Order: sequence, then structure tokens, then C-alpha cells
Amino acid sequence: MTLPSPLLSLALLTLSLATPAAAQTQPPVRERQERQVLLPSNPNESVPEARVAANVATYLRFDAPIEKASVEVEGRPARFRWVDVGERLIAVEPSVDLGAEEKLVVRVRYKDGASPAVATLVLVTHPTLVDKEVEVVRRPRTVEALEAALAEKEATLAALQAESGPAGLVFSGRLDLGGVQARRMEVPSGAQEGLKVVKGEAYRAGTWALAVVRVRNLPGQKPWAPGEARLARPDGTPVKVRSVEMSKAQLAPGEEGLVAVETEAPFWKASEALRLELQDKSGSRRLSIPEVKL
Repeated sequence: MTLPSPLLSLALLTLSLATPAAAQTQPPVRERQERQVLLPSNPNESVPEARVAANVATYLRFDAPIEKASVEVEGRPARFRWVDVGERLIAVEPSVDLGAEEKLVVRVRYKDGASPAVATLVLVTHPTLVDKEVEVVRRPRTVEALEAALAEKEATLAALQAESGPAGLVFSGRLDLGGVQARRMEVPSGAQEGLKVVKGEAYRAGTWALAVVRVRNLPGQKPWAPGEARLARPDGTPVKVRSVEMSKAQLAPGEEGLVAVETEAPFWKASEALRLELQDKSGSRRLSIPEVKL
């Protein structure tokens, strides 16, 4: 059936107006790529880009394990349909294309601490390309850089060894002609909150004092480790504690370990009985030693 001329003209006009509008609603067709990017070795180099598009998943794969808790994705969650983080992977899918000049930063820290310790990329939208997968790698370090890093580590190790030995004590002034006085410590005989002091020793020098006690965590108790140490003179005057350390990370039930408490330079008499308290980080288990002579 042939349409009347006015009706035919109206139909053609409607079709011509509708076709461009429909075409504009279609998302652009982008070529999907897989590629590798190198992280810059110094801050003057440009940050690598990853090309993303609306409703397309892009996978950023890293050459070493990453700290999941450190992952930062700018614009999340407003600009992304979903973001997923794995041991070596970050997957992102934007809900909309980014603007022509828009760049969203992705930042993550590596677990191994090697240089660079942090990986930074920017997400952009390209008119004709989108990255399906981006392999993020660190630039191999040169032989010169590796040798310099090794020399630095060896120097640090040598310094630590010197400080920890007798010569280091003399160099630092922590050991002089006054020497070190040592004595056995009186310890309480009973158990306190599932802990028992087996024995103790006291050391006194001109610039420091050290209380060393062997602690046993009794069977059936929760693991224990000292989180804080307090020392006080008989009149209640506090003694500054420089450090508290234990020979083990924590004491399992039935296990023993040495706890060393270092103080400031002694300003009290050696005959004074100080009060030492050790407690875990939660403060729930406390060990008190009332007769500590340093």
C-alpha cells in the first residue's frame, strides 16, 4: 500500500531524526589490548597509564606480591562498578568513561620492600583503545646500583656489630673505667596471673642500669609478651625506662624467656629496692617484682 505523500514525508523525516540519536547512544568500539608497563625508577619520570573504559574489566598484574590494605584507587566507589584486589592483581571496571583530561591515581605498596617500594599508575580513557590486561613490572636494577646497595647494607651491618660488641660499648661511652656492677636479684617465689619469675640479675654502670629476669608462662595460660615496663623508687619516684626486650617474640604456655629492662643513668643508691612491673600490651596480665636492686 502506498502512503500519501504528506505521510511518507513525515515518516522519512522521523526516521532521519531518530537514526543519529540511536547511533549516538551506542558505546564506541575500542580495541582491547594486553601490554606491559615499567614503573619509573626516579620521581622525574612520568607515571605509566592504564587505559580503562566503562563496563570493561581491566586487570593490573604486578610482578611481586602487594599489600592489599595499602591499595588506593582514586574515585572509588563513585566511578567504578567494582574493584577487586588479589595477592598480585588489582581488577577495576569503571561504570562510566573518564573525561578527556581526567586521570585517576592507583597506588599500592609491595610486600618485599624492594625499590620502588610503591607502584603508582594513572587510569585514563582512550577513544579507540582499552587495556584488557596490564603487566606492571619494576625496572631491573643495574649492576652498579646493586653493588652500591650491597655496600650500604654491609656498612650498616658492620656498624651494628661494632655497637653490639664490647668495643661498641666503649665507643658509645656506655662502658668506662667505672665498669659494671652485677648482682643476683631477689625474686618473688609465687606465681602471678599465670606468670612466674624463675631468677633475676641486675647490672649497673655509670650511664645505664639493666634488670634481667627469666619469666615462665605457666601451662594452660595464653601466650604472653611484655608490652610495658615500669620502675619506681621506694618513695614512688619513677625511673625512666629506655627499653624493654625479650629473648623471644612471645612465651607459649609452659615456655621461659629472658626479659631485659634498661633504665637511664642511675641516680638512686645501689642499696635502694626498686619496684619493677611488667605487663602485656593489653594490661590484663601484670608481673610485679618489688625488690629490684640496681
